[in-house]
Amino acid sequence: MSDNTTRRWTRLQGLRKRWLLNTIMPVFVLLTVLVALFSIGVSNYYYGSMQKGLETRAEVLSNSFHEYFMGSGYSSYYQKAVQAAQNFEDKDYIELQFISGSGRIEVSSSGLTAGTTPETGDILQALAENKMGHFTGMDPETGEQIMAVSQPLLANGRVVGIMRFVTSMRLVNSQVLLAVLVIILIALLCLSMVLISNLMFINNVVEPVAVVSDAAKRISQGGYGFRVENTYADELGELVDNINDMSMKISQNEKMKSEFISSVSHELRTPLTAINGWGETLMVDPTSDPAQTRRGIRIILNETRRLSTMVEELLDFSKMEDGRFTLSIEEVDLQAEFEDAIFTYMELFRQDGIELAYESSEEELLPAISGDPERLKQVFCNLLDNAAKHGGAGKRIHASIAREDGWQVIRIRDYGPGIPEGELPFVKQKFYKGSSKARGSGIGLAVCDEIIRLHGGVFEIANAEGGGAVVTIRLQEKN
Repeated sequence: MSDNTTRRWTRLQGLRKRWLLNTIMPVFVLLTVLVALFSIGVSNYYYGSMQKGLETRAEVLSNSFHEYFMGSGYSSYYQKAVQAAQNFEDKDYIELQFISGSGRIEVSSSGLTAGTTPETGDILQALAENKMGHFTGMDPETGEQIMAVSQPLLANGRVVGIMRFVTSMRLVNSQVLLAVLVIILIALLCLSMVLISNLMFINNVVEPVAVVSDAAKRISQGGYGFRVENTYADELGELVDNINDMSMKISQNEKMKSEFISSVSHELRTPLTAINGWGETLMVDPTSDPAQTRRGIRIILNETRRLSTMVEELLDFSKMEDGRFTLSIEEVDLQAEFEDAIFTYMELFRQDGIELAYESSEEELLPAISGDPERLKQVFCNLLDNAAKHGGAGKRIHASIAREDGWQVIRIRDYGPGIPEGELPFVKQKFYKGSSKARGSGIGLAVCDEIIRLHGGVFEIANAEGGGAVVTIRLQEKN
């Protein structure tokens, strides 16, 4: 047997053991609890019914004694006790006893216990507390398990005797045991059915799972695009489809990563070429036309800014991918941070012939919110730059901040061509550039969306009525 076959067989055996342990054990525990509860319930029912029956007999007969005989003295009581014991109809399975104030049995329906002194708890309780006493346990005389009920009989305010009903628990114990054995047999039958059905199920599931596991291992080792033949029509078929889909998506992501690296390399090379070219031009002839010099410096500054933005986006994206993207939360004047970004870009846009109109909140001051001012300003700058890059053809950008139902809402709208409807659901995805020919890495909006999400806010992109695109940011105020 080869090593691969041995490992596979070991895996299958391990799966079977875990499967049985995780399915049979809970069922076994549940059935055990149910059997225990049923046994306790049956015992309580039978023993409670027996005790209730003895109590009822004792109350009825004691009332008869009190009403007709107890007022006539001890002789009348004794005579009635003998008569009641002789005429007791249920003497075959219940013994009626009359016990003196000293605890000695004077009269018994069986005649076998007369003259003995049981001294069980029911008798002692009836003598000490003048109320009905109960006892369940071993009979001191016979060693048999019994249930007894003792009712004190009063004459002229004192206890003259005790009426006691005693019955053996042998029959009721047999009935309880039979009921418990039946429920145990039913539980074992259920457990056997569960075990058999699970063994059959395991044989139909574990082997295909091992096949899928081997396929997943092959994919994890670099076999991107590998597909498993799907011959199943149930959940296993769905699992195989998911494995195949995962394989294709990994293959696509690998392709996207390669394209991204190529795109970023090109995007980084373009501003570096411009900076290098104009730097060499200005170095060769620094006393040339001042207008030309200003133009070269402006291009260098713009390309440097673009390059810096791209590097920041790449660094942020790297932090997002490995979970290091965090915020430094503090009290933030959102309006002040937004206006700083507005006035920073206003002159830059004016030089490019783009009008940036700003509309502030009707309230003088908006309340502070919790946030990271640097990250929020990064979002504002990125969105303003995007508005000019993608909507600059409209020559106008409108930005506003307002307070709406406990949220501070920022909107940035351009008047360009807008976003094709088919691309709207994907514009916030990383690397996605759609049909746009504008320069960029394709991760800026993904970074913005992550920053706003970490702030507990809402980041939306849509087409505006009348043309152009509008970005909406909602950040909640502190409660």
